[in-house]
Amino acid sequence: MENLIALVDCNNFYASCERLFQPRLRDRPVVVLSNNDGCVIARSNEAKALGIGMGDPWHLNKDKFDRHGVVVRSSNYTLYGDISARVVTVLRGFTPELEVYSIDEAFLSFEGFADPMAHARKLRGTVLQWTGIPVSVGIAPTKTLAKVANRLAKKGEGRDGVFMLTHQHEQIAALEKLDLTDLWGVAGRLAKRLAELGIHTPLQLRDADPGILRQRLGVVVQRLALELRGTPCHEMALSVPDNKTILASRSFGRAVTERSEFEESVASHIARAAEKLRRQKLTAGAVMVFAQTNQFRTQDRQYSASRTIALPVASADTLVLTNAALRAAGCIWREGFRYKKAGITLLELGSASKVQGDLWTPADTPRQRALMQAMDRINAEHGRDTMRLAVSGVKRGWTLRSEQRSQRYTTSWNELLSVD
Repeated sequence: MENLIALVDCNNFYASCERLFQPRLRDRPVVVLSNNDGCVIARSNEAKALGIGMGDPWHLNKDKFDRHGVVVRSSNYTLYGDISARVVTVLRGFTPELEVYSIDEAFLSFEGFADPMAHARKLRGTVLQWTGIPVSVGIAPTKTLAKVANRLAKKGEGRDGVFMLTHQHEQIAALEKLDLTDLWGVAGRLAKRLAELGIHTPLQLRDADPGILRQRLGVVVQRLALELRGTPCHEMALSVPDNKTILASRSFGRAVTERSEFEESVASHIARAAEKLRRQKLTAGAVMVFAQTNQFRTQDRQYSASRTIALPVASADTLVLTNAALRAAGCIWREGFRYKKAGITLLELGSASKVQGDLWTPADTPRQRALMQAMDRINAEHGRDTMRLAVSGVKRGWTLRSEQRSQRYTTSWNELLSVD
């Protein structure tokens, strides 16, 4: 069998996670809301059938949701991330080469398997049995065609949630069923540019001259067309590259007008980002802090600003990074504004093993590293923020609204599933 790539995609992932510990939600319309319970970002099939669209604002549709018995949940990213990791663990048992593409998608190499369809069906059944999450599997010679196959598998055109496109006539037939914007990476703007070249369908893109596509639209579109022909252009990314920056940012649950709350949020974001930094064995050489008001509240005075503080020596110590961030926060804070959002970005990332101190400032000492390791270990074992800096706040009244959030069943001792 030729080299094949499988795309495994969790079906309605956020809604499936919500149903995992709440069986009463099965066969009922379920939607998940964005940060601050703003708009719909995920829907079950039953919700889609009611005409609920992605991005529909919750506050404008409450009556409709109530009328149709729609179950509404706030985003529970802690739960979703943990379930995603469990799914990936299962998938690693079905291939020697795996690329985690997103929280609910992964590419797997199916090279060398005598019966890819049987292997995919076994994979699908095992993931469902071991994690409770239903998945669809698309199999093809390229990543782009695997995406197409997966889309058709989700629509029920495959067998047992699996669809394979190995032969050219099968690929052509599959592309005939799709719109141009159904293709991986083709959004409205690119579709308009393709239309200017007379390309209106996936088949027309597949058969277009690769040289002209590269000249007019760039190498990315050229590779897309080649992949639609069955020519692989995207290798499996088997390792996760080091981040160039780490961003932590959230909108406030309400307008923030007090400097103390603003600084609490900045310190909280630094703590999250520093944990990621240490997990990747990196350090940061600079910290950028930004803040902004709500541009949609035209009756309010508007303001946005950012400030970057360079560290004398790169560090992964939360205390060092927090001190720098609070200095930057003090530079941009202005009284009299209603702040909607604040965040931080860690810059100039590099390997922690290659940091060299200067004459006045040493690199992170063994004592500092031991303290951070202890903090990370305690938070991993007992829950996020079990151990944190006091400056990051206690009550945190500025945090996101999550009035409909379900329990963090798998990561918080206080929110474990209880059975009566």
